[in-house]
Amino acid sequence: MNAFLKDNKKLAGVLLIVASAQFLTLMMLGEAIAPDYSMHENAISDLGTIDETRLLFNSSLFAIGLLNLLAGYFFYQLHGNRILFILFGVAGIGAMGAGLIPLDNPIGVHGLFALLAFLFMNLEALLSSRLFRGPLMIASILVGVLGMIFLVMMILVDGGSVDPSGSIGHGGVERMIAYPVLIWMLIVGGYLLGEPQLQTKK
Repeated sequence: MNAFLKDNKKLAGVLLIVASAQFLTLMMLGEAIAPDYSMHENAISDLGTIDETRLLFNSSLFAIGLLNLLAGYFFYQLHGNRILFILFGVAGIGAMGAGLIPLDNPIGVHGLFALLAFLFMNLEALLSSRLFRGPLMIASILVGVLGMIFLVMMILVDGGSVDPSGSIGHGGVERMIAYPVLIWMLIVGGYLLGEPQLQTKK
């Protein structure tokens, strides 16, 4: 692998790790700070509406979107798959938009941006599975499918007609959309910092 591709691979890996690690860490910090916050009942985005955590969470959410988009660009330099690059881009725009327009903003489009982030980050994992072999390929598929299942569940919960969330509540359902793909980003980031070859486009 020439130096140009190696640099892009490392940049993509670092950006994925930083994107996920900072969001996971600051989200957990926000949950500890926010008064009366419940991981069972509250949406993740509620952290962006509470005075004590508003700036922390919304900045972190914007950051993961921007870093994901940049990681997608450098990743694209390796695999050449335009559709996958678009998935990274839309997911990044979704997260950035959700960070810029909090849940309590009267414009009322936070939910749309959050949906884009949830949906397309999990699609990232699904389509990226084609670039990997062995356990990482299987893990990418499982993460994407799991995220989609819980995304549908969240839509049913939010619709109010059906509540399949059971004991984990709305907050638990959201976290089952977000946590697996965030962990996947950490794993793939570490993978890209190593030396394995991707299944690049011919």
